[in-house]
Amino acid sequence: MNTLLPLALSGLTTTLVLMFIAWLISLRTRNIAIVDVFWGIAIAGAGLSWLWNAPAAGTRGVLLVLLATVWAMRLAAHLLWRSHGQPEDRRYREIRARNQPHFSLKSLYLVFGLQAVLAWLVAMPLLGAVVSTAPIGSLDRFGTLMWAFGLVFESVADWQLARFQQGGGAARGVMDTGLWRFSRHPNYFGEFVLWWGIGLIAVSGGAWWALIGPLLLSLFLLKVSGVALTEKDIATRRPEYQDYVRRTSAFVPRPPR
Repeated sequence: MNTLLPLALSGLTTTLVLMFIAWLISLRTRNIAIVDVFWGIAIAGAGLSWLWNAPAAGTRGVLLVLLATVWAMRLAAHLLWRSHGQPEDRRYREIRARNQPHFSLKSLYLVFGLQAVLAWLVAMPLLGAVVSTAPIGSLDRFGTLMWAFGLVFESVADWQLARFQQGGGAARGVMDTGLWRFSRHPNYFGEFVLWWGIGLIAVSGGAWWALIGPLLLSLFLLKVSGVALTEKDIATRRPEYQDYVRRTSAFVPRPPR
């Protein structure tokens, strides 16, 4: 515990520095949606700092930080590409409007500081893996398979949605083909599976406490910034979405009703 706490705090320092950089970018672009791009980067950054500062990281630590970095780079690239040339996301415009005046300064702690702390907490499985000395076992392999499945699932879902939107489908109706036929949020489901795979790898190394990461991420995906926020008023803006809700699972993929 004497060495774990300073190591853990080095990761928090990393996420704070990265989100501070994101805040500076947001001041220049007047668009705080850059925080989404830096979300995965901050998590992977915390893992890389732990890997660098740990006295002797084993195979599990290297593996899990590598998996998290691959996930973070794909997510950041996708979000950066999706947001290129677009106005600030509606969610952030609402936050900006609610916190005037001096939102530019307030966003440092209301948005970027908060995201830095949350990214640090979600990254806990990476810390658990880095400090673990247990040998690689079957649970590590199963967790890696879950990670791979989740990554492919969310990547395909993101690609299908992007193709639908680029083809003008978003102006005509609701995306209900491909993986979106079986779940209203297949990208979030893939993220869920991926992070529980990461959590299992940490547990395999004896770090049960690291499950705070996937538990917190699941809470946000289901109840806060994921499914709940996305669907808060979408049926009002798109009446056809109500029929989509009636026949399609909200999260876990299953045949439509």
